Amino acid sequence: MDEQELPRVLQQLWGIEGRSRPGPKPAFHISDIGRAAIQLADAGGLAAVSMSKVAAALGFTTMSLYRYVDAKADLYVVMLEQAFGAPPALDRTQDWRAQITAWATAFRDGLRAHPWVLQIPVAEPPLSPNQLAWMESALQAFDGTPLTPQDRLSAMLLVNIYIRGAAQLTANMVAEPDQAREAGQLYTQRLAMLVTSDRFPGIAATLEQPPDEGYVGDFDAGEFGFGLDTVLDGIQSRINSHPPLPASEG
Repeated sequence: MDEQELPRVLQQLWGIEGRSRPGPKPAFHISDIGRAAIQLADAGGLAAVSMSKVAAALGFTTMSLYRYVDAKADLYVVMLEQAFGAPPALDRTQDWRAQITAWATAFRDGLRAHPWVLQIPVAEPPLSPNQLAWMESALQAFDGTPLTPQDRLSAMLLVNIYIRGAAQLTANMVAEPDQAREAGQLYTQRLAMLVTSDRFPGIAATLEQPPDEGYVGDFDAGEFGFGLDTVLDGIQSRINSHPPLPASEG
């Protein structure tokens, strides 16, 4: 493979020796840049990350960063690579559903640890080592199923999209559970003032259910689990619709 076919940031993440660049010997590693940027984002959100602030955190000039990353988009690639790390070690003796559930839970936890990830624009599929390892881990979970390679990729993307959506919806609930619980109770009270069974029968029916005092705290076991199970039910239906694998592949 021609090294120059890969952007410089990917060459560094993959440990590929790129074309020598003029200037002094690098003073730090690309991973140092990622860690410094992550610390800024964890403390102040993605808006707190800039080339100048990352450089300052490392004790170098802004121009020095351009020996490693060409633009902020490259910085985001490094941040994602560092933030998620390697995928979880899945138990390959379990069925596909148990493996994907473990994978999804780890992915969800990663988003909760670094909610700013959801603010990074998704411009292209991942190409960095850890990101591809996450993809491969999920795809291998479907070994033994009759899903085609494209079906497996689509199933993985479906789970990914669900987790990102659920994490986006509940980011504030997780960060400020007490405040979210109070806001939820206030919302329910105001909703009850406005909703009538003749105009909004579906909403009214939910208000008639016993109040769930621990809704926010039990979100993982409740709404997140319900949504993930429903997504996996759909994948199972897809699996059931495929002809079984030949005995040698099962």
